[in-house]
Amino acid sequence: MNIASPSPCSSSSSFPSALRWLSLLPLQPSPSTSTTSSKPARPFSLRAQPTATDLSLPSDKKTNDDQTLLSLLRQRKTEQAWTLYSQSPHLPTPTCLSRLVAQLSYQATPQSLARARTIITRLRNERQLHRLDANSLGLLASASAKSGHTLYASSLIKSMLRSGYLPHVKAWSAVVSRLSTESPSESISLFDSVTRRVRRFADPSIVADSKPDTAAYNAVLNACANLGDKSKFLKLFDEMHEWGCEPDVLTYNVMIKLCARADRKDLLVFVLERIIERGIRFCMTTLHSLVAAYVGFDDLETAEKIVQAMREGRNDLCKILRDANLEDLKQAKEDDDYDDYDLEDEKEEDMEDLSKRKIDDVVFEKLLPNLIEPSSEPLLLPKVYAPNSRIYTTLMKGYMKAGRVTDTVRTLEAMRHQDDKASHPDHVTYTTVVSAFVKAGLMDRAREVLAEMTRIRVPANRITYNILLKGYCQQLQIDKAKELLREMADDAGIKPDVVSYNILIDGCILIDDSAGALVFFNKMREQGITPTKISYTTLMKAFALSGQPKLANKVFDEMLRDPRVKVDLVAWNMLVEGYCRLGLVEEAKKVIQRMKENGFYPNVATYGSLVNGIAVARKPGEALLLWKEIKERCEMKEEGKSSYSDSPPPLKPDEGLLDSLADICVRAAFFKKALEIVACMEENGIPPNKTKYKKIYVEMHSRMFTSKHASQARQDRRIEKKRAAEAFKFWLGLPNSYYGSEWEYEPPQR
Repeated sequence: MNIASPSPCSSSSSFPSALRWLSLLPLQPSPSTSTTSSKPARPFSLRAQPTATDLSLPSDKKTNDDQTLLSLLRQRKTEQAWTLYSQSPHLPTPTCLSRLVAQLSYQATPQSLARARTIITRLRNERQLHRLDANSLGLLASASAKSGHTLYASSLIKSMLRSGYLPHVKAWSAVVSRLSTESPSESISLFDSVTRRVRRFADPSIVADSKPDTAAYNAVLNACANLGDKSKFLKLFDEMHEWGCEPDVLTYNVMIKLCARADRKDLLVFVLERIIERGIRFCMTTLHSLVAAYVGFDDLETAEKIVQAMREGRNDLCKILRDANLEDLKQAKEDDDYDDYDLEDEKEEDMEDLSKRKIDDVVFEKLLPNLIEPSSEPLLLPKVYAPNSRIYTTLMKGYMKAGRVTDTVRTLEAMRHQDDKASHPDHVTYTTVVSAFVKAGLMDRAREVLAEMTRIRVPANRITYNILLKGYCQQLQIDKAKELLREMADDAGIKPDVVSYNILIDGCILIDDSAGALVFFNKMREQGITPTKISYTTLMKAFALSGQPKLANKVFDEMLRDPRVKVDLVAWNMLVEGYCRLGLVEEAKKVIQRMKENGFYPNVATYGSLVNGIAVARKPGEALLLWKEIKERCEMKEEGKSSYSDSPPPLKPDEGLLDSLADICVRAAFFKKALEIVACMEENGIPPNKTKYKKIYVEMHSRMFTSKHASQARQDRRIEKKRAAEAFKFWLGLPNSYYGSEWEYEPPQR
């Protein structure tokens, strides 16, 4: 959405047309709904209520300030207007406030948006938010969404709806569009909220500026595709006609994504033919979506055929895709003939897949009517399309993913010799080649590509350098990574970002250089780069792995004090890991208790670190207490108990955790608990390592002796332990008193 720069105007109501696309609409129910309501509907009204500061200031002083502020805003002197607003003790008039928020939103810089949010916060605290009109709120929501503050933008739209105002479609659809990738469920919910409000108006002309258009539907359909929600996609697709919206080429591009999410490669050709049948204006994005879909299906052969056909100037892509479907059917039939199993579980899986397939067919038959009655002959594209650099690069990413470095380089050479400049490689193409070499460990070749980019004046960006930095760090070549960092800043003039420094900090961890990690962390902050959650946890990892838990704790405390970073379970676990590596179990338990008090519950990683600490400290008794807690949380999952907010969630243990616990119990001769743990492993589909446990038993417990002069209580305990040992030997398959007979662990009643 492009908004022209506003020009000065003489009155507060004469905003430029570009800034008047938001409507101020009172939410009045339609006549049909008003008859069912028990109370008469009252339109939303704006009443500027004087605040305490308003009454304490002379009226002429307020008037002069407001006139000066309005004059600055009319002259587009937004910076001076903001300064005057900040220094004024009273709230300006609604006109001044709305214009100030609108102009700050129009600038769309981080500073201007932060200032606009400050105004909103102040008005909310003083219960004066009604001073702003829908125009300014909508502009702020749209600008916030485009700048990445999507949740804040969504809250603004919802606040407008609660206050009885409908934002312009360009405002709320921009928020829906950003949410479609960041939070698809929230995107669908917001779309439904707006359309429900619009439907409440009997006169469609009143809500003409707020009703959804094709772009809004494309945004919410993209959210459905990202979720793979085919039923909701179909429902919204059918609703488009209700609002007078017609699907365009972007709608069907989103449908290609839906087919990919539904694992229906066979439907891609029908989407392409549907576009041709309806005479929808074609675009290169559709062909790129097709190539990307086949690359996502790991069908590089068909993707290559599409690109090659485009290079040859052919327009029979539908025939190519139909032939590919026939090949897939033929291959699937051969696989079924070869894998002719007669197993009940596989039959059940086949029935489930068949049932799911039938449901999908019903949805897609409504979306693609040509699926029922396809054309007898494959359709032709309206004209010939040559592949552009984006399509080539997508194919190269498929090669890179498959480890086909030679094909990646070969495609780059082919792009260089294309006559069409749109097909020539760009910085994204070269970065893809760099990634392919880095993934293959060919760092010298990757540097050669970077040098070639400099020679032919294709500027490398920060992403290119970060990929190279990561490659050097993965190969433990930190000196070369430091050299590249200097080259990046001095020669290329690209300032390293927080990702660059996070890569270098992680590289120092790989070579066990915690001091170097701290140097990079401090250097990052000296350059004014804000550390992220990853920065803190990575530095904590450096100190934890190097046996310096106190320093890891200091980093953690600093992370807690940083208001820009939210501490998560990963940070807590890293702190626990630091103490457990040294066997400081009590300190680790204190951290876990503190973690629980802050609303975080241990997960498998937390328990795994604690088990390792118990093994280092040689405190097998702690393992019994830990197993009791783990067992209770595992039983919550098995019994399907609903977890309350103040109770820990169910736990699904992994092989490493249970194996370490069993190892400790076997070594400590806690055979009863060992049998419980291996039973839990088998219930979770984890095969216990009987060979290891058998070796431990033979080496440590093959002879169990108790003096005949021992007390009766000790002799009874020894009998109980020996009975548990016999049961454990039975499970291991060693000679035991239960061999060849049925047994129960519980001793017989005396």
